[in-house]
Amino acid sequence: MRTILIIAGKEIRDGLRNRWVLATTLLLAGLALSLTFLGAAPSGATGAQPLDVVIVSLSSLTIFLLPLIALLIAHDAVVGEVERGTMLLLLSYPVGRSQVILGKFAGQVAVLGFATFVGYGAAAAALLASGAEIDATSWLAFAAMIGSSVLLGAAFVAIGQFISAASRDRGTAAGIAVGVWLVFVLIYDMGLLGLMVMDQGRTVTAPVLNALLLANPTDAYRLFNLTGFANVSQFAGMAGLAGSAAMSPSLLLGALGAWALAPLALATLAFSRREL
Repeated sequence: MRTILIIAGKEIRDGLRNRWVLATTLLLAGLALSLTFLGAAPSGATGAQPLDVVIVSLSSLTIFLLPLIALLIAHDAVVGEVERGTMLLLLSYPVGRSQVILGKFAGQVAVLGFATFVGYGAAAAALLASGAEIDATSWLAFAAMIGSSVLLGAAFVAIGQFISAASRDRGTAAGIAVGVWLVFVLIYDMGLLGLMVMDQGRTVTAPVLNALLLANPTDAYRLFNLTGFANVSQFAGMAGLAGSAAMSPSLLLGALGAWALAPLALATLAFSRREL
């Protein structure tokens, strides 16, 4: 465990030195504050809690932005060090390859988690400073949104680690990472929608649809945040889906956790078989 923490600390220091932490935090904070102030008007007009509006906006932003940031951070975690020759130096110490993967994963998730907590926390701080009234249910939904955002980021960090461990060079890893982002964030849902339109409910029944939604971490994240809390789902226009999807928040969180653990295990396996 101590070795893993040392490697995680190295990743955090590298993130600070490369300005990843600062840039990611400022980006998330800037976008969160913009969405907070832009959402103040519709919340007053509809009678919705202002923090519920922020949750809906930030959830949609997270689906597009956080996976991309996670993949950019993690896609060269292994292959980059192999090309620079530093991986051989690292492995010359009494460090196991699984410890390298776990340490890098922990450090990169810590960087992403810090940026998410501070960046999105700025939105809540801005609402409090404006004198907005926020009830306990909205605070709970907001805390769940931040936690699940970090879990979504962890899933894509793990995917990035696997891409990095399995790729032969940084250019290939970067191309695959962009392709993975396009598939999970854009192409998958468009293909699923087209399939449902063509199928007309013959094959894609409710259980099949649930399985297909859980097969994409961004869909599991979307369902958890936009249907998991009644106050948010009503404003997000997904109250009907919340009733028909029949997936509990714990199941959706479990799917996100599985999306973090499975690629991490594959990354460890790929790195253990890699010749340096």
